[in-house]
Amino acid sequence: MVMGRPRSFDMDKSLDEAMEVFWRHGYDGASLAMLTKAMGIKAPSLYAAFGSKEGLLKAALDRYALRRSEHMRYVLAGPTARDVAERFLSSIAESHTDPANPPGCLLVQGGLACGAGSENIPFELASRRAQTETELLGRFVSAKEDGDLPTDADPVALARFLSTVASGMGVMASSGANRDALRAVASVSLNAFARSGQT
Repeated sequence: MVMGRPRSFDMDKSLDEAMEVFWRHGYDGASLAMLTKAMGIKAPSLYAAFGSKEGLLKAALDRYALRRSEHMRYVLAGPTARDVAERFLSSIAESHTDPANPPGCLLVQGGLACGAGSENIPFELASRRAQTETELLGRFVSAKEDGDLPTDADPVALARFLSTVASGMGVMASSGANRDALRAVASVSLNAFARSGQT
């Protein structure tokens, strides 16, 4: 059996570079030339490794998901529902304005504007965002069962509220809002969450 030539590039590093291009420019704005230049590869290597530009995006999103999974483990470990909400919103304010990354959130930025041929990209990103909402929902259902949330609390609405606020904070950050502005939104939102979850 003839073995194929091994890839001559670092997959993780290449995905990190592609992730940043998608993050800064969105799916449609990220041209093949931008992506291959950032990744340090030629177009044939990109297609051989990922199949298509969309395949590259999905691989970059999987890599991004690893970061988010670590973040969500910390968030969901909060001892109370309010602590979970505070950890979630505070960390959003920090991460979305981290100078080490592009501003905002890849799962929001990546699909804000998609034209013909890219119609399924916003749905792909929405499904990824929904995973976070589902994790929050599960944690709030447990909180309600444990008596940490009142019997009339709506875990679905609480999880959706936080998810919506997080997306809005991502848009704010990508539009130039600073960390203090996001922290202010987080503080007001946390107070609203606390009122909704009072026992």
